[in-house]
Amino acid sequence: MSNYIVTGAAGFIGSSLASELIQNGHTVVTIDNLSTGYETNIPDGVEFILGDCGDEEAIKKIPKRNYDAIFHIAGQSSGEISFDNPVYDITTNTVSTLLLLDFALQHDCNRFIYAGTMSVYGVQPEKPVDEDVNCCPSSFYGVGKLASEHYLSIYQSYGIETTSLRLFNVYGPGQNLENLRQGMVSIYLAQIFKNGFVEMKGSVDRYRDFIYIDDVVKSFMNCLVYEDSKNEIINIATGKKTKVGELVDLCFQLCEKKPDLRISGATSGDLHGIFADTNKMKEILNVSKTLSLELGLESMIKWMRAIS
Repeated sequence: MSNYIVTGAAGFIGSSLASELIQNGHTVVTIDNLSTGYETNIPDGVEFILGDCGDEEAIKKIPKRNYDAIFHIAGQSSGEISFDNPVYDITTNTVSTLLLLDFALQHDCNRFIYAGTMSVYGVQPEKPVDEDVNCCPSSFYGVGKLASEHYLSIYQSYGIETTSLRLFNVYGPGQNLENLRQGMVSIYLAQIFKNGFVEMKGSVDRYRDFIYIDDVVKSFMNCLVYEDSKNEIINIATGKKTKVGELVDLCFQLCEKKPDLRISGATSGDLHGIFADTNKMKEILNVSKTLSLELGLESMIKWMRAIS
């Protein structure tokens, strides 16, 4: 049995990861401000601290014990929303990382696994993007997450072994269906369920790389298993390019609804398209098979019908 901190366990990815750790017999402490998550999402057995990871006083509430690793999942995760309040964005995403890295250093926790993002890449050519390309983020969110990765590299010199998993478009059961400004799949499915149509900002020719939540959780868990993941940055994606128009068509089809798409405007800082080179994920984390978009959407729609 090991002890872990998983920030943001009231949210989509954090709750799924915390649940997996609990099911494997480990103990988990979480800190979450419930800004986008719900306390009911926190798995049974997880020790919950209400607070903001960017608040030094909240960090002081974390129980002082020996932790085997910190998974930093919490944070504002929308490029669009980051334009509303850049100061809050950098506090929740970058200051929080610094505070938790310092906590790890002060309490002899030498393993730190970070939820990075594909938003650090910015505009890239239409080919699979690998981890070594020049990053040029186009949103405050991407800038803050890239800064966090640089802080990780500094703390490596202090003896903390870090990994940043650059997550692409994560979706699946448990995603927040109320937040219509974050999570492309959840936004479109929520609109179809509620309104019968989709309001889209931007072109149907934009493209993304959609990865199912279980594959993401497996990637985080495998960071604990494979030594080569230490002090690495790794894309977490499928390597498959899907046009947004294709995604919406598939959502309508699987929901058994007549397509009704309404397009207007654009989203601040939105990328036209990006998809990943996943060689490092396959070679280092041994995650070579990922769930197809169709099967993942079927699973998510089944979950949505069950809770509606």
